[in-house]
Amino acid sequence: MFDVGIDFLGGNGMARGDVAKHIQANGRIDPGYMRPYVGRDGRVYVTVYRGGDASDPKSYQTKPLNVNATLRRDEWIKLDEAVLMISDTRLGGVQDLINNNLVFNLGNAMGTTVLEYHDVSDAMTAELTMDGITRGQGDRVDFQTKYLPIPIIHVDYEINARVLASSRNLGNPLDTTNAERAARAVAEQLELMLFTNTTYAFGGGTVYSYLNEPSRNTASLTGNWDTLTGAQVVVDVLTMKQASIDARHYGPWMLYVPTAYETTLDEDYDTTTPGTTTRERILKISGISGIRVVDTLTANNVVMVQMTSDVVRLVRGMGIQNVEWQTEGNFVTKYKVMTIQVPQVRADQAGNSGVVHMS
Repeated sequence: MFDVGIDFLGGNGMARGDVAKHIQANGRIDPGYMRPYVGRDGRVYVTVYRGGDASDPKSYQTKPLNVNATLRRDEWIKLDEAVLMISDTRLGGVQDLINNNLVFNLGNAMGTTVLEYHDVSDAMTAELTMDGITRGQGDRVDFQTKYLPIPIIHVDYEINARVLASSRNLGNPLDTTNAERAARAVAEQLELMLFTNTTYAFGGGTVYSYLNEPSRNTASLTGNWDTLTGAQVVVDVLTMKQASIDARHYGPWMLYVPTAYETTLDEDYDTTTPGTTTRERILKISGISGIRVVDTLTANNVVMVQMTSDVVRLVRGMGIQNVEWQTEGNFVTKYKVMTIQVPQVRADQAGNSGVVHMS
């Protein structure tokens, strides 16, 4: 079982955790320099991103370095493929944000500051006159400054030098089990930050989830959905939709349910419409764009979220990737699977939220 570390960078030189303190001391980290590899000529190289199209090989530069390295280039590729494979498994909440382009990319994710952002008040009331000369009431939008701590989620693992040498001598592929499990732990932690009762406060800001953002709309389930009829489940969904509309959020919405409700939604809606499931009936409701089963969502909690950037977005500085962290002698080399990402659940100054939490 891997321990997942969550480090935070904050304003005024604040840093919590070894990785955050390393970043604070060095100003930033370029992951490219943390992935040294041994070339065919026995020298050590790194490949760093220079800017531009990330899918274009011309956007990268290979540089020789006077440092030690353990892995070859193809072995780094194997580790990266393992990470990508794990990050595509059933962790849909964060992926929904990406699929809906609800992503805010940080220019310097490794910088020593929280994300400063603003919410906006309602203002600028229109005047109705017959001559257009009457002076309207002066008004202006009120911006309120807020802060979001930027977490660094990471898991350490090791590659034993003897195992690595044996792999090369026998021509066997590098064992990527530890990288896969570490990536899985990082991805699960990121997903959990969307569907948890835990808040993360640092640097004058707080990371909230769908279940604890203070302005979210709340309601009570008619009952546990695995004991209700399809019609009763639909009534709950319509109640959630109306709560969002009352809060001036009009969709489109994603509906998130816990694992125990998955088979319930696949049962027949009622006896008079065989072949139509409760899931299909819910998807006929205007504005419901999808239903997602979330394995990390606590039992008997259902969440409806408007998929727009004023409600939620993924603040992303660095995707999930492998880096070499430190070496203990010449026998064991440490690696990290790490990411700099955080979901940001938001509401306007009036407390209107596009999140409805029913429990």
